[in-house]
Amino acid sequence: MIRKATAVWHGTLKEGKGTLSTQSKTLENTPYNFKMRFEDEKGTNPEELVGAAHAGCFTMQLSANLAKNDFNPAELETESQITFENATVSKSHLILKAKVPGISQEKFDELVKDAKENCPISKLLKAEITIETTLNG
Repeated sequence: MIRKATAVWHGTLKEGKGTLSTQSKTLENTPYNFKMRFEDEKGTNPEELVGAAHAGCFTMQLSANLAKNDFNPAELETESQITFENATVSKSHLILKAKVPGISQEKFDELVKDAKENCPISKLLKAEITIETTLNG
């Protein structure tokens, strides 16, 4: 399986602008620029999209791990905080809030650790990955 995304950029780093598009058309000529990436102008940026990808991938991996162990999560909510410093994505900090009936904290922690280490986006990132969790049964 191959998934595609396209970036088109015009101009210099600070004065230029670009668009991002995905094969699924979820993003279609979505604008991005220097201020969206490095300042607080409203809009998306590559690091935000990496965070969304990591949160989504980790959450799906955890759901699969839970199902393999006969647990049915009522809800899994994951936030990814991406640290971008010195021109490098240096960290993804995952914040998980989970409602999983009938699971022990020990088993939950084991399955979370496995998901953190083995989701495809975690494997792709060459960054520190940390996690904090809240489990409600």
